[in-house]
Amino acid sequence: MNDARPAGGVLSGLPAAVTVVEVGPRDGLQNERVFVPTEAKIAFVDALAAAGLPVIEVTSFVRPDAIPQLRDAEDVMRGIARCAAVRYAALVPNERGLERARSCGVAEIALFTAASETFARHNINAGIEESLARFAPVIRRAHADGMRVRAYVSTAFGCPYEGRVAPAAVCAVMEKLLALGADEISIGDTIGVATPTQVAELCALLLRHADPARLALHFHDTRGTALANVLAGLLAGIAVFDASAGGLGGCPYAPGAAGNLATEDLLYMLHGMGIQTGVDLTAVVRATRLIAGYLDHPPTSKYYAAATS
Repeated sequence: MNDARPAGGVLSGLPAAVTVVEVGPRDGLQNERVFVPTEAKIAFVDALAAAGLPVIEVTSFVRPDAIPQLRDAEDVMRGIARCAAVRYAALVPNERGLERARSCGVAEIALFTAASETFARHNINAGIEESLARFAPVIRRAHADGMRVRAYVSTAFGCPYEGRVAPAAVCAVMEKLLALGADEISIGDTIGVATPTQVAELCALLLRHADPARLALHFHDTRGTALANVLAGLLAGIAVFDASAGGLGGCPYAPGAAGNLATEDLLYMLHGMGIQTGVDLTAVVRATRLIAGYLDHPPTSKYYAAATS
């Protein structure tokens, strides 16, 4: 039983409401081995929208050979039944990706860099400064077209090549992205190594240089600390969190990665704490059940497993 009570009380200072950014259709599916049919992806996005998720990252406009699972990006974007209450976003790597996104009516884009130089070079084939230089014209053009721009800073707590990442390095990348005009920065624990004290330390530093309304946190549950890290973020004043329906996804560079923080698990905790999200948890379970039939493994969400057992 999830006995919801108003946020606050013993844990004072919690936000009354949280925005959940659903990344399952993009970050969750991009590394799946079995190709998910375009029609199933469209139905998945539509089901997530029907559940009340306010932001859904639908796909990625990288080269089809780089991420074969998302080679149908245009078809998916054109096929979804858009809801006026939902922001539909897509990842773009460069100006070519932006052109593709614009051609099918994308109104919000996401960009991806890292706080670790080595990870950036492995993941996007560009160093941090090179990636920022690449982003500058993309952000200018996107804003000129009225698009909202989100930027991911991955490996904010640890890197599979360099180990622990210094908070100052994360802050430096965030400040440069804000200076370029990014509307929101999502700080990612890409390989799932963060602990609540590290989250509190990093958030305290970042919030000395940025408005909390422009920050989001993106946790992976590789070592089982994602929800504890969310609580640390909430206590620090962050009210935007990324999650993936079913816990789908995970970093291909992190051995044993268990996937993204599951949307169902996040919602169960937030609702139990009396924090509003506007999302129907039961409907998210239905969306995950829909996509699970196309995968070669079960979803990792603990709430989903309990709800469907």
